[in-house]
Amino acid sequence: MAANSTADASPPLTVSRFTLRVLAWLPVAFVAWYFAAPLLLAPAVLLMRGVAHAGFAGLVRSIEQAGTVATFVTPLRPGGAALASVLTVDVNLLLYSFGLPLFAALTLAARARAYGRYLALGYAVLVPCIAWGALADFLKSVAVTGGPAIASQTGFVGWQREAIVFAYQFGALILPAVAPAVLWVAMHGKFIAALRRPRQPA
Repeated sequence: MAANSTADASPPLTVSRFTLRVLAWLPVAFVAWYFAAPLLLAPAVLLMRGVAHAGFAGLVRSIEQAGTVATFVTPLRPGGAALASVLTVDVNLLLYSFGLPLFAALTLAARARAYGRYLALGYAVLVPCIAWGALADFLKSVAVTGGPAIASQTGFVGWQREAIVFAYQFGALILPAVAPAVLWVAMHGKFIAALRRPRQPA
């Protein structure tokens, strides 16, 4: 009975206590993400290669990964000169993957028994979001901000360039921060309901 009383006396989880847990996990998650990023981002690069081969074969010859940077090698020629070197575009993948440590900190702070499964599933869902952002960044660079000489070689018309700008803004401003939060809420509905439930008097 004494052991049970001690266990029952543990302080209940509140929103403030959960927030402190998240804040404690954030530095750990970000450090782990930063150093493991080349490995964690490799599947996103593989996905980008598949999408580029299927949908943008005329614009992308290859995609190389060096650490956290994806380099798009294109057949485009700066200035349109036939003898000029081909254009390459570097994309910093860290800009589109910081949702990974955010999701990890939220998941670990919740202390669910199935946290390993949640982390794996969250990672699998967030990888396409990273690929989206990086691909949209590349397309924006060659079709919009690269200048008329490069944009004219892409073959994109006005409405396609507008769609690329929208895809870039969505991938850079919305997905990295919002997707991990929405995903975590969807996975932890019962935990959130218990967290919001008023504390019962002893």
